[in-house]
Amino acid sequence: MFIVTNREVNEKATVIDEAFGSTPSSKGPNELRIAEVTRSGKSWRVQVLPDQITPAMAKEVGLKPAVDPRTGKPLPIFASRYVVRKLLARVNPKMVGGRGRGRNLVFFIHGFNNDVAAVLDRAEDFANNFGVEVVPFTWPANGGGVHGVASYKSDQRDALASVGSLDRCLGKIHQYLQEIHEEHVRKVEAEANQRFPDDAEKWQQFFTKASERWCPFSVNMVLHSMGNYLYKHLFTSSNYRGDLLIFDNVVMVAADTNNENHAEWVDRVQCRNRIFITINENDSALAASRMKMGEDQKARLGHYPHALVSRRAVYMNFTDEPNVGDSHAYFEGRPLNNLRVRKFFEDAFNGARAEQGLQYDIARNTYRFR
Repeated sequence: MFIVTNREVNEKATVIDEAFGSTPSSKGPNELRIAEVTRSGKSWRVQVLPDQITPAMAKEVGLKPAVDPRTGKPLPIFASRYVVRKLLARVNPKMVGGRGRGRNLVFFIHGFNNDVAAVLDRAEDFANNFGVEVVPFTWPANGGGVHGVASYKSDQRDALASVGSLDRCLGKIHQYLQEIHEEHVRKVEAEANQRFPDDAEKWQQFFTKASERWCPFSVNMVLHSMGNYLYKHLFTSSNYRGDLLIFDNVVMVAADTNNENHAEWVDRVQCRNRIFITINENDSALAASRMKMGEDQKARLGHYPHALVSRRAVYMNFTDEPNVGDSHAYFEGRPLNNLRVRKFFEDAFNGARAEQGLQYDIARNTYRFR
């Protein structure tokens, strides 16, 4: 699994606790680093990738450096390009000459008070339960080494400080997806021109089917808890390019951000398919989140069933569903024993219309499972 972070990293470390710090990078909170992690028994082994990859890494994924026209010297290849090639081999093997079905991709942003090991364990559960390839973005959500209200406020500050790094990360994802798309188009157009040079109708039919075959995977974003607070603040940043179309589904689970006026920013979210907002009125973590801050903390989007007025969001009500209870993370563990809940997250994480077949409550503007 690959992981993106704006945490302080130790390039020489190979274990989680030593590789990733609990504070933003010393080079600034917008600094991004990538690591490859592999399961080793009950723990994780880490390889922090160099900013600029080695010739051996470039050869491994078939990357050739561009040449600086002024000096004639090869330009550096950054780790993100290496990772994109590796991910393509997993989500779309045919694109790189391989075989197999591939997987849909999930970009995951975690919430409050999560260390890196917990983030990786959760991402691994997503992969195993829903058959997706997961790339987590981890920000310094460790509570600043304190507890209670101070911990919560510390993570809120770190979330705000991480807005720029998330913006940079999304910009890179958009750039590479565009490059992949353009490469697909060039290949399919060349084949269509060769097969049907004089038949526009057959050319178009072939182009459509071949494009779907070459790009069969979806790209989806899952935000949990305070990860939604971080994402929300992208839309108040003057630098954020909010019109970037990257994801098929955007899934906002147990959002620890204000319900009040949420439609103002949610309706600006760009996606090809659905924006899902999940609600559990019994969510104990969100109830505690509001109580910690007293009257200063307004009703949280993920547990408040009123004023659900976004024109674009699909609101999913998990309240009183069997096995959900007071869970804050009902995409894992016991709630998945409820097959309706499991199917929703499997569909949502894989870019599908996960509300299909469920009961719509017109009075609340929510979908229910029963």
